[in-house]
Amino acid sequence: MNAFKELYQYRELLKTNVRKDIRGKYKASFLGVLWSFVNPLLQVLVYAIVFPYIMKVQTDNYLIFLICGIIPWTWFTYSISNGTTSITNNANLIKKVYFPRVILPISVVTSGLVNFLISCFIILIFVLLGGVGLSWHLVFLPFIALIQYIITLAFTLLLSAINVYIKDVEYIIAFLINMLFYATPILYSTEIFHGSWLVWIFKLNPLAHLISAYRDIFYVHQVPQIFNLLILLLVGLLILIICYEIFKKLEKRFAEEV
Repeated sequence: MNAFKELYQYRELLKTNVRKDIRGKYKASFLGVLWSFVNPLLQVLVYAIVFPYIMKVQTDNYLIFLICGIIPWTWFTYSISNGTTSITNNANLIKKVYFPRVILPISVVTSGLVNFLISCFIILIFVLLGGVGLSWHLVFLPFIALIQYIITLAFTLLLSAINVYIKDVEYIIAFLINMLFYATPILYSTEIFHGSWLVWIFKLNPLAHLISAYRDIFYVHQVPQIFNLLILLLVGLLILIICYEIFKKLEKRFAEEV
């Protein structure tokens, strides 16, 4: 409860940081915030050419299948990459002024959420133009996004705090994210591994469940696996509490270490 009270007290700072993250990222570029749309679209274009035509992946409406995975993945990688360095990149501010340090990683994940929700319009355009259409299952979108927010925030808090003491973390994370990309069913369906022990990798990967849920509501038009999502929500909340406590313990020496 103290954490919520403190965040409420500094809510204006949080809003300012979120706006700064959204606007500042592409401030000097010609297209500005439109890069939030262009980047995932360019990724989708490359994979849509390579996998169906070169790798011979056979999936109906593969472009839509692909973009339903790329957009959530972009939010996750943006949050983890920028959130990990959110404390060290604000060293001067931390040394001069007191404020809840947790605001820094929270603002990164929240700005990523805003970009994600805006980017969901790209998915809607693709499903409409691709003939897949819309369904009432989109009502599950806020619930799925909330779970991803909780899980992403948990890991961002942990990594941002550890990175203050071990500067190599940000470079290790960049490598691990590349590995995780191929261990997450973004470019392919888990059905191709049916009956293989590799299925357990996807069952232990929270992003695999989340991307499957996004595809259920945008692409397949069916109710996502509610039981799996509820388990993911409970586990995510538990991890978030643990990571927050670790962050608060490590926070005491941030000003000295940065």
